[in-house]
Amino acid sequence: MIHLEIQNVSKRYARNKYGIKDFTMQIEKGILGLLGPNGAGKSTLLKMIATVHKPSSGIISLNKNNIVQDPNYMRKQLGFLPQDFGVYPNLNAFEFLRYMGAMKGVGGPPLHERINQLLEGLNLMEAAKKPIGSYSGGMKQRVGIAQALLNNPKIIIFDEPTVGLDPEERVRFRNLISDLANDCIVILSSHIVSDIDTIADKVAIMKNGSLISYGNQDQMVQNVTNRVFETSIEKEHLSSFKFQHTVVSTMRKDGKLLVRFIADQPMENAINQKPNLEDAYLYLTKKK
Repeated sequence: MIHLEIQNVSKRYARNKYGIKDFTMQIEKGILGLLGPNGAGKSTLLKMIATVHKPSSGIISLNKNNIVQDPNYMRKQLGFLPQDFGVYPNLNAFEFLRYMGAMKGVGGPPLHERINQLLEGLNLMEAAKKPIGSYSGGMKQRVGIAQALLNNPKIIIFDEPTVGLDPEERVRFRNLISDLANDCIVILSSHIVSDIDTIADKVAIMKNGSLISYGNQDQMVQNVTNRVFETSIEKEHLSSFKFQHTVVSTMRKDGKLLVRFIADQPMENAINQKPNLEDAYLYLTKKK
């Protein structure tokens, strides 16, 4: 059984400026979707879990081992794709992954087999002998995903992994992650709800460096039960409508706008809608 515990963790940059403040969470095997707007502190939290940064206070432990005091315990079991991942442009994918494997202490026939498996799974085999500098942004991102998985890690952290991926690549990535989550912890950070809602076992929502909600998706969605509506408005009324309500989406229909929105009280002519995770995310992050 693998268990990650974050206890009262804070990251302070200045006297009254915190990236993370009093953050507590327990994470078990499976996929955790970490949601939050840009600047919520997601990357700061992930870098502390990955032992790239040290917390200013608090404890992070893996299987009861304090990884702030013993970072190598985490690093031996970690696969990490940071948001600002870089590659060596003159190396091809095979060369780069062999190099990263050596850095992680993996080599020989098992590494060669693992590289082939990952390149095949991420649809990179055709371009694997071309310099990475010639790759598109989405292809470079897929190489980053591959290096995170090289050492068959028990803790896998992806920070905004689907940036630059087209819809087909996003589906392939989600399928790959679902296959990995049987015996490890996968933390998938994103501000795009659709990256999370199809695969996450649990969801954590952050705002301003704090954890504001944590649970399974059904528990999240309960926050907006009987609070999601749809109505039709004139296009010129959209700005004032947004001022009064949290608008989830708009669609043109018969010369008007069909608006899906969140409100604590129903309004005249609005039709109650079945809520989803995106509704809950917007409700929790927008409310004061």
